[in-house]
Amino acid sequence: MKLDIIGDIHGCFQELEDLLHILGYQWQDKQLLHPEGRQLAFIGDLTDRGPHSIAVIKLVYDLVIRQKQAYYVPGNHCNKLFRFFLGNKVQLKHGLETTVAEWEQLPKSEQEQVRQMMLTLYQQAPLYQSFDSLNLVIAHAGIPEKYIGQSGSRVKTFVLYGDITGKQLADGRPERRDWAQEYQGDKWIVYGHTPVLEARFVQHTVNIDTGCVFGNKLTAIRFPEKEIVDVPSRLPFTEEKFQ
Repeated sequence: MKLDIIGDIHGCFQELEDLLHILGYQWQDKQLLHPEGRQLAFIGDLTDRGPHSIAVIKLVYDLVIRQKQAYYVPGNHCNKLFRFFLGNKVQLKHGLETTVAEWEQLPKSEQEQVRQMMLTLYQQAPLYQSFDSLNLVIAHAGIPEKYIGQSGSRVKTFVLYGDITGKQLADGRPERRDWAQEYQGDKWIVYGHTPVLEARFVQHTVNIDTGCVFGNKLTAIRFPEKEIVDVPSRLPFTEEKFQ
């Protein structure tokens, strides 16, 4: 098995198209295929903040659900959009407002189609995905060794939000511990969630959220090669968003 794992997209559809092209994927008879039989995986946060969240939902739904040619695990932004589409009361901030505004511009019939796509994507997604042949686990915000193979509310909170302390930063985001520094497992963990300027290798972990929506780049990592492939963002650079 050969896998190309793509970091947090956040509605940056044009950059996603650029990255898929560089990775070698091509459309053939309405299917996105790779000449070497490689497959795609998405580590969540498909939407919010960026300009084309609806197009990203449609593409990932097509690849994961219809074609069954890709894998997807949800991020915290996916979780919030899912709850919005269920009709739950959620706050329209931290980027969700951009996705909702884009969705509300659609005709009613298309609104319901997109809503059902996102609900299906999320409901059918595992919290995290193991690929035993690659000695690999993908999880949106990461996963400690003790939680691999486990489920439940603690696991869900960790894979969606990271190792949160319960405190808040000045900008309202939750304070998080750097769990990767403590990771001692043999399996590789590929994750995102926290924007970094370059793909960050620590122990057997790789953070591939390189903040495309904040003007840096969209990154993929290829397995088993562990090769980084990225494309530049088309959005203005926001330095304070990076750690």
